[in-house]
Amino acid sequence: MTALDGTGAATTPRKGGPRRPRVRAHRRGVPVPLLLPGLVAIAFLLVPLLALLVRAPWKSLPDQLTSPEVWQALQLSLISATAATAVSLVLGVPLAWILARTEFPGRGLLRALVTLPLVLPPVVGGVALLLALGRNGVVGKWLDSWFGITLPFTTTGVIIAEAFVAMPFLVISVEGTLRAADPRFEEAATTLGASRFTAFRRVTLPLIAPGIAAGAVLAWARALGEFGATITFAGNFPGRTQTMPLAVYLALQNDPEAAISLSLILLAVSIAVLAGLRDRWMTGA
Repeated sequence: MTALDGTGAATTPRKGGPRRPRVRAHRRGVPVPLLLPGLVAIAFLLVPLLALLVRAPWKSLPDQLTSPEVWQALQLSLISATAATAVSLVLGVPLAWILARTEFPGRGLLRALVTLPLVLPPVVGGVALLLALGRNGVVGKWLDSWFGITLPFTTTGVIIAEAFVAMPFLVISVEGTLRAADPRFEEAATTLGASRFTAFRRVTLPLIAPGIAAGAVLAWARALGEFGATITFAGNFPGRTQTMPLAVYLALQNDPEAAISLSLILLAVSIAVLAGLRDRWMTGA
């Protein structure tokens, strides 16, 4: 038997205890001034993707995807994106720890500079890499004269360009996870005799593993789709520096159907990444 309390909420009697209010869910309509722009936004974001699916050459798609050029570009993209993610993990996780766990003058400025590639036009990033690591660059000239290492227009250059634009995604994700984690676990480990690095390796890393995984997936997806910095710093040489986005750009000029087929592959990868991160986003929400 249910009754109404003073606020109008339904309550359920309990023997030997107070009544607990039972909240009723009320569905509210969406205001028209919000509904119309929302529908336009949905159409604006989804219509181009639907057009890609509608105009896809489904009959010739198997032949397009099995061509040697496509597999060459896909293989290079997967290898370079994975290598760029590994570089981001090795360098980005310690950087995120420094930003989250230490106090020093200019930390805010350093965080802004680290995240600058997020908003920097990729072509500008490629030019900056070229000026820094090119044969006549600030650092590149010494690499060339001392060690004979040339980075631009090589596969290694592709990895560097992708890591440059992808690492901030990982740093932001890991830093946010570190700030949410309780630092007292690390402090307890150090008071028990563990070094700071041991506490980081044995205590902190397991705590922030989900954030590292999410950041790595985002960095990998960003590296896979990188275009501007790659073509500026590494060029567009088939089999050596031509990744999937570069192959799409080149095919669009000569073979639009091949460009659509390559775009479908990147679209499928993006959907897979979003599906993989869905649980983490829903948990965070």
